[in-house]
Amino acid sequence: MADVGVRPARRADAAAITDIQVRAWREGYRDLLPAEALARVTAPDAVAVWRERWLEAAVAPPSARHRLLVAVSSQLVVGFAAIAPAEDPDLDPASTAEVVTLLVDPPHTGAGHGSRLLAACADLLREDGFATVVCWVFAGDRVMRRFLESAGWAPDGARRELDMGRPVPMIRMHTDISRQIS
Repeated sequence: MADVGVRPARRADAAAITDIQVRAWREGYRDLLPAEALARVTAPDAVAVWRERWLEAAVAPPSARHRLLVAVSSQLVVGFAAIAPAEDPDLDPASTAEVVTLLVDPPHTGAGHGSRLLAACADLLREDGFATVVCWVFAGDRVMRRFLESAGWAPDGARRELDMGRPVPMIRMHTDISRQIS
């Protein structure tokens, strides 16, 4: 079996994280987002901005409770997750965190990397004193919704729409991490 795991992101991971993001968005969101919007957020100038943002997240996060993790397989970065205190006004950022993003490189999906990332996020957030975790998901993203539901997450009733040339609905999912599940 390949050497797999999850670790904190490093400076050198920013390019790989950005490349995974672009590939995962182009493949996973092509039927969810307007083509023009997807092309705009994955264009070369946008990719440069994302790379800088991921570099900053790896080396100078806004707080100790902001984390960027990578999934690795045989020392190759194959996925990543970003976590932070929740920012939604109806949530308490002292006790509720958010999985800001969780993506696995399309050629590496189905190998457990997403589950390892999600478990590592929950462990770190629990250690940081969070009891609940939320994640915004495109309403039409059945793959992500099934993935989160299989891990015990459920919609919490919150909804929003992104303006991407047309409204793109999102739902907020949540889970309780206040107790360790064995």
